[in-house]
Amino acid sequence: MNGNPLKTPSLQDDERFALMKFRRSVSDILKPEHDDHFLLRWLRARQWNPDNAEKMLRESMKWRAKWNLDDLESWEAPAVFKDYIPHGSTGFDKDGSVVIFIPFNGIDIWGLLHSASKHDIIKNTIRVLERYMKLAYEQSKIHGPDARKFLVIFDMDNFSMKQYAYRPAAELVITAFQMYSNHYPEILKCCLIINAPKIFSFGFNIIKKFLDEYTLSKISIYKHNKHKWLPAILERVDAASLPVYFGGELTDKDGNPKCLEKICWGGKIPKKFYISEEDTFNNTSTYKTTVVKKGSKLKLHFEVEDSGVFLKWEFKTEMHDIKFGVRSVNQQTGEKVNEVPLKRIAANEDEETGFITCQANHKYTVVFDNSYSYFKNKKLTYSVVVTRPLDEVEKSASKIEEKIFDQNENDISCEIKAE
Repeated sequence: MNGNPLKTPSLQDDERFALMKFRRSVSDILKPEHDDHFLLRWLRARQWNPDNAEKMLRESMKWRAKWNLDDLESWEAPAVFKDYIPHGSTGFDKDGSVVIFIPFNGIDIWGLLHSASKHDIIKNTIRVLERYMKLAYEQSKIHGPDARKFLVIFDMDNFSMKQYAYRPAAELVITAFQMYSNHYPEILKCCLIINAPKIFSFGFNIIKKFLDEYTLSKISIYKHNKHKWLPAILERVDAASLPVYFGGELTDKDGNPKCLEKICWGGKIPKKFYISEEDTFNNTSTYKTTVVKKGSKLKLHFEVEDSGVFLKWEFKTEMHDIKFGVRSVNQQTGEKVNEVPLKRIAANEDEETGFITCQANHKYTVVFDNSYSYFKNKKLTYSVVVTRPLDEVEKSASKIEEKIFDQNENDISCEIKAE
């Protein structure tokens, strides 16, 4: 690019006036690298209102100090993050913007929450994002200000909502999106979500509540149809910079099509990384423990009067599996539906979680069935509730950062006292 790629952008008179006013009002907190392009991110995020932009930036600068972002690189993160946080970059798009790949199914939320504190998980998320921000900033010196924005490709292949029915996981995801929205405005150039299954639409309808119109306008969602999403990628990324796994030409030196040298794909976290065996069954009064005797069943009944609620379950067994299912009856018409067909669940190997959307004026019956067993009783720990999870989770997530810091500071003070 000839000349200065970061020259002052062309603006309308009212926009230029807003920029001048904004710069004067925040001059006491600006750093040398905070040029006009940086300030414009905050102005655009607040519809060119200098006062609102100032409030947003000042709050974000306090947030940065709170997380001590200037010393992030000196922080020694838990070892589990290195191989089990799926993300990576193989280079840049045709305009010089950083291309970030996120194989979303590789995120083991349950494992992460048992292998590291929420504080450290969020701190690591910030550090990863800050590293990409620094790389994008260097790119902008060559390719111009648009190179400060990211092209993000989420691969949702084999995505399941199952682990996000676990409330701490949902809170953590929503906290991350709130953090992005509040402290990293206008950094998304384009987001391509590929291989999205049907259930993804439900999750996205929840998440998009936390995204502004600018961000939503940059997102394109593609189902399991490579013939549609691959052209969209190649329109923006050269095949030489795209892994063979995604339809490009790039491989590792050993020929691996997933480019493991540049992209971490995550996966199930081994229990050797767990720092605590504590789980949801010890953290809420909604959990109960019982014994489903051999040849018998446990039935739980729920009458739902209003629509827009969810029937949510989490359970585990000791030593043996158990059958599980959910059926409903329309209390007006008498129609019966198997919402979740009865089948054997190996809940002794992995905690089972899930939910369904309820309809008004229906009665739901949850069944834990041990009638097929003639010799073994089954010890069952379970939580089955009818709830409005979005309202509850959003309320919790909005305060989770503060709670995380309070807990972290309490932990530190306890350690000092112990010493």
